[in-house]
Amino acid sequence: MAAGGGGGGGAPHDAESVEDQPPDVLYQSARQNLDAGDFVEAAESFGEVERLYPYSDWAKRAVVMSAFAFHQAGLYDNSREAALRYLDFYPADEDAAYARYLVALSYYDQIDDVSRDQSITVNAMQALRTVVEFYPESEYATAARLKLDLTRDHLAAKEMAVGRYYMKQGQFGAAINRFRVVVEDYETTSHTPEALHRLVESYLSLGLEGDALTAAAILGHNFRGSDWYRDSYALLNDRSIDSGETGILAGGWLGDVYRRVIRGDWL
Repeated sequence: MAAGGGGGGGAPHDAESVEDQPPDVLYQSARQNLDAGDFVEAAESFGEVERLYPYSDWAKRAVVMSAFAFHQAGLYDNSREAALRYLDFYPADEDAAYARYLVALSYYDQIDDVSRDQSITVNAMQALRTVVEFYPESEYATAARLKLDLTRDHLAAKEMAVGRYYMKQGQFGAAINRFRVVVEDYETTSHTPEALHRLVESYLSLGLEGDALTAAAILGHNFRGSDWYRDSYALLNDRSIDSGETGILAGGWLGDVYRRVIRGDWL
């Protein structure tokens, strides 16, 4: 991220004094506010640099710095707006990757517990993917990849929570739809073994032994050492269902997953 140089100077106290300040002094005043932890004041001061000297190099630096300062203040919409403005004006600049990363962070840092609406998480995932796609060799792509894994895990956790709720209500068809999302869309997350086990439970509750066996076979192929596989194996044994039988494996989406697993293309 670019940093300014030049002279010092205190933060101006009124609109008239701001108008009289050269851009380097305004910029350094904003940096002093930032260093002091006055993030909102810093963001607004960087905004003055952009407003008064819109075509200067100082303005270019100030836009991305205002995005950073707003983010530090927890004003994520303001941060995203400034970062996107920077990308509009300077898409090929050296700080474009950082600005794109700030857009992603403006969503990511608002992700909270899985009980709430996950639209912010979806937005974060899309924005993080953009960082990786546009700037794959940048330091921000490395950070974005790590956060992308966490957002996927978060979305999978949401699907699992809803699926468990439906199971408790006896709505096994609705539960299966949620666990299917985890298996098909978030297969590399930590929730996949449990999702497969819950599919075994749900299918058995509906009397669909072939589907239950297929889910157990996938679970055993990929996570044989997990507690979830042991639980599924015990559940099938309690029902006197031979988990080694393959002749009654299901068709449909679960059968497709099974065939991909056997070919080694799934996980």
